[in-house]
Order: sequence, then structure tokens, then C-alpha cells
Amino acid sequence: MNRNTELEGVPQDMRPLLDVRGLHMRFPIKRGILRRTVGFVNAVTDVGFSILPGGTLSLVGESGCGKTTTGRCIARVYKPSAGQIIYQAEAEQSIDLAELDNRELRPFRREIRMIFQDPFSSLNPRLPILQIIGESLKVNRVASGSELEDRVASLLRRVGLRPEYIRRYPHAFSGGERQRIGIARALALNPRLIVADEAVSALDVSVQAQILNLLQDLQEEFNLAYLFIAHDLSVVEHISHRVAVMYVGKIVELADTETLFANPLHPYTEALLSAVPKPDPRLRNRGVRIRLEGEVADPSNPPDGCYFHPRCPYAQERCRQEEPAVREIDEKHWVACHFAEELELRGFEAIGATLGATLER
Repeated sequence: MNRNTELEGVPQDMRPLLDVRGLHMRFPIKRGILRRTVGFVNAVTDVGFSILPGGTLSLVGESGCGKTTTGRCIARVYKPSAGQIIYQAEAEQSIDLAELDNRELRPFRREIRMIFQDPFSSLNPRLPILQIIGESLKVNRVASGSELEDRVASLLRRVGLRPEYIRRYPHAFSGGERQRIGIARALALNPRLIVADEAVSALDVSVQAQILNLLQDLQEEFNLAYLFIAHDLSVVEHISHRVAVMYVGKIVELADTETLFANPLHPYTEALLSAVPKPDPRLRNRGVRIRLEGEVADPSNPPDGCYFHPRCPYAQERCRQEEPAVREIDEKHWVACHFAEELELRGFEAIGATLGATLER
């Protein structure tokens, strides 16, 4: 699909590198000896967002909300059930990645890469680092022989590892070092967009900070765009330009990072912000944490109306009957809540101030 007419007059650096529209992904539920389809799990439902060149959009939410599935649809690990993934190619052409087959996707797989969550299972234990990082260079006929070794050694240096490590195997590295190898593998083909799927969640706090700093340095150096998938808002705050909050496969709020942390408009976002760990041990467990009752809705059998209403402390009758549409409340601040303008929700700073006042008393 070509959308160049829509982008006439828009500066190149202001055009979205990625524009996701109405993305759906559902998986069949099969039962019985004949494996008949008896239903569907709606993992992603009508998701839409955009990412600018050199920008970072974070997808946050509880486990199972559809974050990883969204990322894998964008990287075309999965073919979406419906929707558009409009990618702005370097030739200034807009391509819908959702429509392409595997052969047509090949040139775009070089430009959209993934960093996986688990630094242990994402690296083949039987291959040395030279092959793990260099495989994509060989497959895409970018380098071979001594040139391949030089490229891999350069990539290792860039992510903070010594080049003589290229003949070692993954078991010789710590979790943080393995994640650096995963980052080097993602960088091998000079991508423009990286999908970082919980890239720091399996690491301890000190190593998390090192990896986040590395990702930010690489973004600045290579003008990379990130789709950063996470559940820890304290991590998201430091790396993101914009944040999208997901719940049961849908985006319920989207805004720039500062606005979302200071002025959340959806009750689910408020609850997530209240769960951000407090560095000061005196401020922990002081009674202001919002604890949601009940369980996350079943994506194969979601409730009527707003999916969040069974757990929402502000729910009213309308929430049980009518599904809220995503709408723009303030400039570039979208939310799916019937009563967003009426609720007075606490942002991260307000929650911290309440904690401080409680402590002083």
C-alpha cells in the first residue's frame, strides 16, 4: 500500500517510521482428536500507534496483555489476522508489512530486528559467538571470511565486549554479557527499528542500568527507533519518549512519557504507577498501593463493555454495557475510558507525595 500522497509536505524526520493501524492477532483454540477450532484467543485487538525515526515507544502492561504478540507481529514473526503495519522505507515509499509474504519481507527483515527477553535461551549454546552474530551477515551476503570476523569483532567492541571473545560459547558469559551479544546480533545488519522484548527484565538492577545506557547510546549514534516492551514502569520512564498502556490486547492509554507519569487518565495506568518500586525503603508498604481485585479478563471470553470494569474501582453501569472508544482528550494524549475527564487520578509524583506525607506523620 502506498501512502505517499498523505505525506506530501511532511518533513522526512517527522514522518512515522512505523504506523500501526487496527492491528488484530488471534490464535485458534483447537480441541479433540480432529483438532477442530472451537474458539479464538484475541491476543491483540484493534491496536494502533506510530513510532518516529530515532524515537522510543514503550508498550507496558501485565503479563499476557499482548505486548509480545504485538512486537512479534511488527517484526513479522507472526502474520497479523487483520490491520496494517505501515513502514516508511528508505526509498520514501510506505509499505504495508502485514500484506507481504516471506519472500517480499526479506529486505525489511534487515531493517527491523528483535532483542529477546531471555539472554540464556535466545543464544544457541552449540555455536560460538562468531556464528551467532555472523549468521545474519552470511545469510544476507553482507560479509564472509576475514571480513565477517572483523565485522563481528567491531560489533562486540561497540556493545562493550572484548573482540577476542568471538570464539567463545554462550556458557562462558554472564546474563548481562549475553544480552550484549543479543544486542550486537540485532545491530549486525544496520537496522532502523529494533523491537526490544523485555530486554532487561531478566537482569539484576545494576546490569539493567548498564544495558539501558547502552541502548540509549546506540540510539543516539545510529538514530535507531525502538519499540520497547516492558512491564516495569520505572525502566520505561528513563528510556521512552512515548508510552502505550495495554490491557487484554487493547491499548487503553497512550501519551508522551512525562504526561502519562504526571497525569494518567485511565484507572489501570494509575494502578500500574502505584506499583512502581520506591527506592527509599521507608516509603515502601505505606498503604497507598492500588491493589486491583479479581483476575485479568480471559482474552478468549472477555467481559461485555470495558474489559477493565470487573477490576476498576471507578466502574459504573455504563462501563459494564458499553465498550469505550480510544479518543484524544488532551493534545496527543489518548485514552479508552468513559469518564476520563471526570476522574481525578494520581500520577507518579502525587503518589510519591502521598507516601512522603504518610511517612512524616
